[in-house]
Formats: sequence, C-alpha cells, structure tokens
Amino acid sequence: MLIALILFFITYVLMIALPKQRYLVAVGSAILFVLLGILPLAEVIPAINWNVLMMLAGTMGTVSLFIDSKMPNRMADWLLNLSPNIMWAAVFLSLFAGIVSAFIDNVATVLMIAPVGLALAKKLKISPVSLLICISVSSNLQGAATLVGDTTSILLGGYAGMDFLDFFFFQGRFSIFWAVELGALVTVPVIMYLFRSHRQKVDPVPLTPVENYFPTILLLANVVLLILASFLPNKPELTNGIICIGVCLVGFLHAALHHRTASIRQAISEIDYVTLLLLAGLFVVIAGITEAGVIEEISKLIVKVGGGSVFLMYSLLVWGSVLVSAFVDNIPYVATMLPVVAGIAQQMGCSPYVLYFGLLIGATLGGNITPIGASANIATIGILRRDGCEVKNSDFFRIGIPFTFAAVFAGYVYCWLVWGI
Repeated sequence: MLIALILFFITYVLMIALPKQRYLVAVGSAILFVLLGILPLAEVIPAINWNVLMMLAGTMGTVSLFIDSKMPNRMADWLLNLSPNIMWAAVFLSLFAGIVSAFIDNVATVLMIAPVGLALAKKLKISPVSLLICISVSSNLQGAATLVGDTTSILLGGYAGMDFLDFFFFQGRFSIFWAVELGALVTVPVIMYLFRSHRQKVDPVPLTPVENYFPTILLLANVVLLILASFLPNKPELTNGIICIGVCLVGFLHAALHHRTASIRQAISEIDYVTLLLLAGLFVVIAGITEAGVIEEISKLIVKVGGGSVFLMYSLLVWGSVLVSAFVDNIPYVATMLPVVAGIAQQMGCSPYVLYFGLLIGATLGGNITPIGASANIATIGILRRDGCEVKNSDFFRIGIPFTFAAVFAGYVYCWLVWGI
C-alpha cells in the first residue's frame, strides 16, 4: 500500500507540474503499477472503462463534422439578430455557449462561438475580453448538464451507471441537469451587471449559410439513441460507446459518399487522443491504488475529518472541489475522486449520489475561478492573444469569481435540498 500511495502521489505531482505531458505521466505510472506487481497484468484491460473512451472518441468526431457544417455559426447569427443591444447580446451568446456545451465539448464550443464574439466586439468597437470570458465560463458551467456534455459527466455516468435520461430525472427525483441550469440562470444578472454600460444597438447580420445539414441530424440522432438506450433493460456495458462510435462512422461514410474527405481527415485529427490516453492511464492507476487498499484508507480518513455528518461531507466535497479545480484539471481529479466518494458513502452508510453530484458541481464550476482552471479558459485566452488582446488575471477574476460562486452556490443548495434531505 505504501509503494502504491507514493507512486500515486508522484504521479499527481508530475501531472500538475507537466500539464502538456500528463498523458505520458499517467501511462508511465500505469505501466509501473503493473511492473511492480501492484495491479496484475490480467486486470489491466478490465480496469479501463472502454465505454467512456468510446463515447468520448465518437462524440468528438461527430462534433467536428457538426462544426464544419457551419450550423453553429448560423445559430449564433440568429441569436445576435434577436439581441436589442450589446448587453443582451452578451447574455444570449453566453447562454447559447452554455446550451451548446451541454452536448458538445467545452473547448469545441469556445472555438466556434468565440469568433462570433470577436466579430461583434470589432464591429461595435469594444474590448472583446469580457465578452469572450463570459462565453468561456458559460461553456464550462453547462458541460456537466448532460451525459455527453463534458468528460467529467461521462466519467460520472460510466462509474455510477447513469444513463442519458438519468441526468434529467433519476430515482424519482430531479437530477443534476436542473442544478446546472439553475446555476446558469443565476449567472444572467452577473452578466447583465458586467455589461450594464453597454447599451449600444446591435445591427442585424446576415445568416451564415449551412454547408451540410446531415451532421446536425447526426448529433440529434446521437442524443435520441442515447435516450432510447436508457430504456433498455440489462443492456451491454458498451452500449453508449457503440452508439457514439456508430453515429460518428455514419457521418464519415456520408462525408465519403459526398466527396468530403477533408472533413473526415479534420474530424479524425481533432479527436483528442491525448485525453483518451490520459484517461486510459488513469483508469489503470486508480485500479492499482484500489487493489492496494489506498482508496479505502483515504475514504476512512475523509470520513473522520467529516465527523460522520453527510451535510458536512457534502459541503467539503463541493467547496473543496471548487478550490482544487481552480488550479488542477478536473478530469484527473474527478477520475480519482469518484471511487473515493463511493468509499465515503459506503463508510457513512448513505446514498452516494448527493456526494457524486456535489463532486461534479464543485469540480466542473471551480475551473472558472482562474484562467488555468479549465481547458476552455486557456483556449479563450489564446484566441484573445492571437487577436492582440492581453488578458490580465484581474480581468478574468472580475468575471470568473462572481460567476463561479453564484452558480456553485445555487447548485449546492439545490442538490442538498433535492438529494441530501
């Protein structure tokens, strides 16, 4: 157990110190766990959650085809035409980013909506910094709303056995989707306050022509099939992953038949293989520390700190996750904490779901406090810098801190009232 704990600690320190090489650290650590005999070689393949990896890869490919079709740009143009002034344009674009990110990766959401915000800012001769930061933090917020919205949601679904519809209604109660949407709703006054002095009129813009409607149909089909799969009794473990991969392959086949090979190449290149390798390595590492008894001991320690109170434990998970995720990527954090949370619930003799939801709310929204807390924020700052705008930490804190605490507090109260009492 001591060797496993030391190796795990070194792994986490290196992942924090070497963010660009996290996947290499995770894979290397996984290999060491096997070579040192902590995890038997025969348990490596079963330790990897292939359903999660297949869902991620398939969704990434389909989303790339959807973005390439220009449909998101047309939707953003339509929203701008509904906006009476800049303040409401900021609100609409931010909410739109959130809605899109409930079904599409946060970074991909930012990459397709940020250019719209940049164009609007240039046209109206205002700084794009605040507008793009609002778009970024909104996309981070709603990634936890559905099963396919963010890697952390896919991890939760895979670990807790939750399906697509379970994020909306679960065990006869409103689920985490509504906590996230409540969080999004309370951020609207924050955005309105930030843009209170920008009441300039927004002139109508021409709608971007859609090059191909098939990817939009595919994305909707992906959601519908995941919903239908929710009703299948005793379905195979890889069902959701097969659906996402299958839909993506249909998109590739359609593109090939219509001589859109460039779209296929782009979609394949945009699949985040680094994240897939990172998760595969982490699954093995977590299986290794579980096998060694580390997870159980960590759970016992946290239960002692919590003093046996479910509410205190829930509060520690939510706000502790906010603090950690402000500086640490939430993917390895959530992947590591899910089995710990399950162990805590078992030690305390309570339902794990209020703790699962608390973990997801804190970890997903916590990344909005700092510019380095989420990949979407880093991507947004990169876009602004390429456009000649330098983003100060104070610029980000001014938006990220009130946005985060408003959304987290709303979700924190909601989940406890619905799931904790």
